[in-house]
Amino acid sequence: MFSTRTPPHLAANRLAQALLELQRAGRPIIDLTESNPTRSGFEYPPDLLAPLADARGLAYRPRPFGLIEARRAVAKEYARRGISVPADRIVLTASTSEAYSLLFKLLADPGDDALVPRPSYPLFEHLTRLDGLSVRPYDLEYHGEWSIDMTSVEGALTPRTRALLVVNPNNPTGSFVKRDQAARLVQLCGERRFALIADEVFADYELEPNAASNGGRVMDREEALVFSLGGLSKSVGLPQVKLGWIAVAGPADLVDGALERLEIVCDTYLSVSTPVQAAAAELLERGSLVRAQIRARVAANYRHLVGRNAAAPACRVLRSEGGWYAVLQVPTLRTEEELVLDLLVSDGVLAHPGYFFDFPRESYLVVSLLVPEAEFSEGVERVLSRALQVQSCRA
Repeated sequence: MFSTRTPPHLAANRLAQALLELQRAGRPIIDLTESNPTRSGFEYPPDLLAPLADARGLAYRPRPFGLIEARRAVAKEYARRGISVPADRIVLTASTSEAYSLLFKLLADPGDDALVPRPSYPLFEHLTRLDGLSVRPYDLEYHGEWSIDMTSVEGALTPRTRALLVVNPNNPTGSFVKRDQAARLVQLCGERRFALIADEVFADYELEPNAASNGGRVMDREEALVFSLGGLSKSVGLPQVKLGWIAVAGPADLVDGALERLEIVCDTYLSVSTPVQAAAAELLERGSLVRAQIRARVAANYRHLVGRNAAAPACRVLRSEGGWYAVLQVPTLRTEEELVLDLLVSDGVLAHPGYFFDFPRESYLVVSLLVPEAEFSEGVERVLSRALQVQSCRA
């Protein structure tokens, strides 16, 4: 009766079941998976969302790509990061997830495939399946820093490849695409006539100085059709307001063709609310106060993790250049699932196992840097203590 675009098995996994049981029992948990900034103790101006009540929101003026004043505000955001994008090459969406779906509808037919990074967040599998696409992974390798394995990219290509996805910086590895690799990826897309989709939602959050400016910028290149994705969810910590965007770059004929077709797709849904479009410019401007807090928090937590880990040689913090997450490599004596279950049940700490993000081997833990600093510090102490116990048992 049901489409194969939805998962065939919907039962909760062991970790989710254990978490639910502890929550029902009222056990306190340090959640090192928290990804919601509105639950992370940041100070939001109490009237930050007042612009949503602007009288302009009372009039419905549907535009497939969104109101021009909101698109200009997004163009200003790109300019803040040193990227020039005309407002008429910006398309508003209700979220980054919706942006992916619109682009899959634009670029691919059912049965086509998209190349996605590995490791990366598991949303891609669901998004592609819902639009009838197949996923073909390419690898990120770690040798003191993360980089794209270009051989795996070329090996993943098929005649039905329609898009190559990069997350810049990647979630959860925190790696920015290097300049030479960005150039090669865009060149490859141009030669093979498929598009590059760059998810840049975490681009504002550097963990190393100048990591973003030293990385590769796909929007500056003209060899292929390129799409850049962003949104209020990450840029100003407002996931509940539901505004994302697509910026388009590349050869003029391909950009024009893409925008003509995207207009039809977007006009079919008209999903972005008028109030949020009317408020966009002010939300982006005043939301910088929240962005500054997030920047400071994630940088401080990352420094603490690296410094504290220096005293725990059994573990290794993998180098991260940006984003909201950090990756910790821990001793392998049992499965990641057993480790995270033990952390949760015995130590009251919730962390992501590496296999959630399709790490090719064990054992890795992924932790959120959004967590309030004192809580993060305590959670890290418990994780490192548990990892040292594992190492002692191994010895």
